[in-house]
Amino acid sequence: MFRDHFIRRFRFYKDLGDKTLAQLDETQLFWQPNGESNCIAVLVKHLSGNMLSRWTNFLKEDGEKPWRDRDGEFSNTFRTRQEVLDCWEKGWHCLFAALEQIDNENIHYIIYIRNEPYSILDAVLRQLSHYPYHIGQMVYIAKMLQGENWQNLSIPKGQSEEYLRNMETHFPEPEKQNTSPVCFAKDQDIRDEYRET
Repeated sequence: MFRDHFIRRFRFYKDLGDKTLAQLDETQLFWQPNGESNCIAVLVKHLSGNMLSRWTNFLKEDGEKPWRDRDGEFSNTFRTRQEVLDCWEKGWHCLFAALEQIDNENIHYIIYIRNEPYSILDAVLRQLSHYPYHIGQMVYIAKMLQGENWQNLSIPKGQSEEYLRNMETHFPEPEKQNTSPVCFAKDQDIRDEYRET
């Protein structure tokens, strides 16, 4: 089912954000490199605001709610770390509750965002590219702040080969008897033709 894949992908990106936020103290959440850049707290505010607007009653209401203050999302109004974390969780809770309503019957239904029609599938994919974009910004800022104290969220630098060696092999080598002679002949013809040109 599509829904299960969506939920798994979104949970993966939320987990990256969770692990990033966990490494920062309150002061770091509000740090910004310059006046034009967003601090992590503001990125959280924008993500949550988007999620609440897009996914509240998404089957019946436009995804750009009249009560949303998008411009205000880029102005920090938080005072504490806990307020930032509460806002973060509120947005994700709304998203995951909405995803649970998607099934194979309604995945192609049309919903609206700013009066533009989208299939539910397309609307989900739209957000599945939007949210990781901002979470990537959060990670980048956090890495700058933490420096050598940063705890990697994926494969650490210089350890790709070791990581792959330790990975369990899920796809065994193809057996020779399963190779189609017809396909092999076609592949060989293509290689011969390529060498001749």
